Amino acid sequence: MLIIPVKEGESIDKALKKFKKKFERTQTMRQLRRRQAFIKPSVVRRKEMIRAAYKLGLQTDEQ
Repeated sequence: MLIIPVKEGESIDKALKKFKKKFERTQTMRQLRRRQAFIKPSVVRRKEMIRAAYKLGLQTDEQ
């Protein structure tokens, strides 16, 4: 949970700006999206291997 300390007399706009910045830095949305569905470790590894092979193929084509 994000806690934003708001000083006495501080405007709402400034508090919202602080909240948005902190929200982005903590990557809360990214975590929520990642946790929506469980992905088996074997599937994660397979995707990494496919991605690595693709990148390697791109590098060899350039040379």
